[in-house]
Amino acid sequence: MSTAWAAVFWGAFSSVALFLGQWLARPLAHRERATGLLMGFGAGTMLSAVAYELIPLTDLDIAPGVGIGCLVGALTYFLGDRLVEGAGGGDRGAVSDHDEEGSGMAMFLGALLDGVPEAFILGVGIAFGEGVSVAFVAAVFVSNVPQGAAGTIALRATGTPDGRITQMWALLTVASASAALLGYGLADAIPDQGVYAQAFAGGAVLVMLANSMMPEAFKHGGTKVGLLTVVGYLAAAALTVLGG
Repeated sequence: MSTAWAAVFWGAFSSVALFLGQWLARPLAHRERATGLLMGFGAGTMLSAVAYELIPLTDLDIAPGVGIGCLVGALTYFLGDRLVEGAGGGDRGAVSDHDEEGSGMAMFLGALLDGVPEAFILGVGIAFGEGVSVAFVAAVFVSNVPQGAAGTIALRATGTPDGRITQMWALLTVASASAALLGYGLADAIPDQGVYAQAFAGGAVLVMLANSMMPEAFKHGGTKVGLLTVVGYLAAAALTVLGG
């Protein structure tokens, strides 16, 4: 498999978990505690990915740029999320208490906002010859399962039929594959081996975790979510060490 096709494959694979989340949505719809605990575990894996894959230790020469990249990513996601929320997509990650007047398209755009940065970074990493990070792919995949379940539950609450939801996740998978290919193609234009792009994605992911995934996990999973978050963090960290 060529490296370009590898980028497409892994970018798409990272979003396939959304379909698993859709399949689990119905049994999880009335098991909010289980969904919250699963979200906590997924949040832990993504926190580990940010710490070990997206914003690792770096030289002092480029540290200010990494910090700026992280802040710009955080601000970009924040503003994008506000726009999506204003358009009716604020409930895309909620397990319950949905607004039935929410916009299915806005929720789709919100899911796109959540998923594309990680796929882009996968493509960048492959282009620089770093290969595929098992830990990063696993973290994105695991975190997408509860997001797919919550997103499906929210979309059903707006009256979106299951067939349409499947189409949305399929489109998002194609978008993720395209984002990975774009990252692969633009890698040469990104300075310092893509470190700044990784920092940008890391800032965006941290805002997503802090604003939606972790509060929703604690709301439904209770105090045990903290323990599951640590377990998820350690599982992804172990994969990073083993993969390195």
